[in-house]
This record gives sequence, C-alpha cells and structure tokens, in this order.
Amino acid sequence: MKCYCITHFNEPLAFMERPTPVPTGRQVLLKTQAAGVCHSDLHIWEGGYDLGHGKRLSLQARGIKLPLIMGHETVGTPVAMGPEASGVEPGKNYLVFPWLGCGKCDVCLAGRENYCASPQSLGVYNDGGYADHIMVPDAKYLLDIGNLDPATIAPHACSGLTTYSAINKIDATVYRNQPVLIFGAGGLGLMAIEILRAMGGHGAIVVDIDPVKLQAAKTAGALAVINGNDSDAAAQILAANGGKPLQAAIDLVGASSSAQLGFDSLAKGGTLVMVGLFGGATPWSLALIPMRAISIIGSYTGSLPELQALLELVKAGKVNPIPVTRHALSEASAVLSQLHRGQVVGRAVLVAQTESA
Repeated sequence: MKCYCITHFNEPLAFMERPTPVPTGRQVLLKTQAAGVCHSDLHIWEGGYDLGHGKRLSLQARGIKLPLIMGHETVGTPVAMGPEASGVEPGKNYLVFPWLGCGKCDVCLAGRENYCASPQSLGVYNDGGYADHIMVPDAKYLLDIGNLDPATIAPHACSGLTTYSAINKIDATVYRNQPVLIFGAGGLGLMAIEILRAMGGHGAIVVDIDPVKLQAAKTAGALAVINGNDSDAAAQILAANGGKPLQAAIDLVGASSSAQLGFDSLAKGGTLVMVGLFGGATPWSLALIPMRAISIIGSYTGSLPELQALLELVKAGKVNPIPVTRHALSEASAVLSQLHRGQVVGRAVLVAQTESA
C-alpha cells in the first residue's frame, strides 16, 4: 500500500510503502478514489492548536501517534471485506464517514460519535485517505454515492458535513428568513453558501480577507462579500443587512478577530456558531454575553445521520459542487504546502490514477 504520512510534525509528508491491510470482522478495505485536503489537516500536520494566552494544545499528548496517514474526506471502492461485513458492493463508490468514536459510550450509542470523548477518527487518530487504500471498521460508515463524481463528493465528509451541522444549530425560522453572516470563504465557506441555499436559507453575507476567495464567494451566490481587513468592515456588514444587526453568524475561521467581529454584528438574542480552529483566545466582554443574550455555540464536524441527510440533498441535485482542483496522490505534501500558503480556492482533492490538475 502506497501512502503519504506525517513522520515528524511540521516536516514534509513522507512517502511510505506498507503491507496492504487485510480486513477482519466487520472491516471493509477500500481502494481510495478521492481524498480531500482539508484545512484541519494543517493543524494535525503542525501538531496542535493555538489556545491563546500562550497556551497550545498538543495533539501528540491527546493520543495522535506518528507515522499517521491523514485524510478524512475520502471516497473509495470496496476491494475486500471481513467475514462479518455486509451491506456494500465491490465496484461501487462510497463516501466514508470519518468521525468515529469508541462505539460503546452513551454519546456513540445515541448516534453522536463525533462528540465521543475517546475519538477514533479516520485521518486523525487512525489512518485516513492519503493512501491508495483505506480501512473502515464497519460498513455502516460507508454511504453509496451512486454515479456522482468522487472528487466533488469527498469534501462533504468534512466541509459539507461541518457546515450542514453548523447551520442546523441556527433556528430554521432565522436562516430561512434572514441572511446568515459567514466568516471564511475557503472550502467550508463556499460549501456553506451552497448548503444554506439547499436548506431553504435566505442567503449568506460572507467575510474573508482574501480578495480571490471573496470573488469565489460572490460567484457562488453570496448576497454580499466584505473584506474583514477593511476599517469599516463592521459598518459594511450592517449595511449589507439593511442597516440592522444580524440574528445569526457562523465563524468558519475561529480567530480572535473574526469572533469579535461576528459577536459585534449580532442583534440582541443572536446566535454565534463557532466552527473554525485558527486559534487564539476569547475576545468578548463576558458581561455583554448575558446583557445581549447572545448564544455562543461550538460545532465540531457532524454526525452520521447528518451526513446521510446531507448526501440526500446532494443526490437530489440541490447542492452544487464547490470548485475542486485534482491532484495525484504523489502531490499530497505539495498540496498541503499550497493550502498552508492560502493558495487553494475551494478544495484540493487527491485523486486516484490521474495527473495533477
């Protein structure tokens, strides 16, 4: 099995050849068809997250072991199954749900494995899709994509699911009747515009600091795009909403500056959904949270039922694919570097048996 692994944090991915694993029990081995390169992979590659106040969360201390094959946005084709596996067919393409838990705790049994306290996520705690094969512990985590394009479907396992789950945390009467303020116009932001529309949303006002990404958001149908570095960005946000504060914001960046601007743009009783993991410390005045009755909600990826519901929207043709650039598996490390430099618009996807795009 050919794969590209983190062998040392902050160093280029290393090419390795390993024995192709043999599935046992309920396991399913898939040949990888497409693997998205997600911004979260950068944090994993860096080995941690900036918590602000001079603190850093070490992923190695949290149980991530090297060498690690990243890649949590994967589509594959089954090539071998354990004797207890059932429900999938060789030759078909399946989207892999990667946000696995222990499978035994109350949270997992309630269908919320993404919130398990002992995560086993593929591409994070277990090997993922930056390889020509991927092992999945149970066929229940495989979603048939039919004839859909693996490269455009793969990002739904994270960027699609994450934004779908974040939107679900806003009252439907709000997002269907009023604009939602979205920070970040990368892969998640473009996906959020599409999914919000597919869910009957009124539309999105998008903030980013990259003019190229803002143009991509405008092309994708954003109601308005605003450069967060502008001195009057806050005033522009209100103007885009007819001079009124907004009822809901989704921060896909997760920096102190975006969180502050999102908080300041909300009406009394508004909701701020925090998704991004850029890092930093909480910028809000604590007294203003109850005084303004602001709800601040953390949202991390999404559940298997949510991914199933999202895929139904995609199959129904209600979600247009975001722009993707296709790359050979051998370019995994170079693509990660491009993402680190902010040079990827939409999503970069590693695709089987293709030359670089």
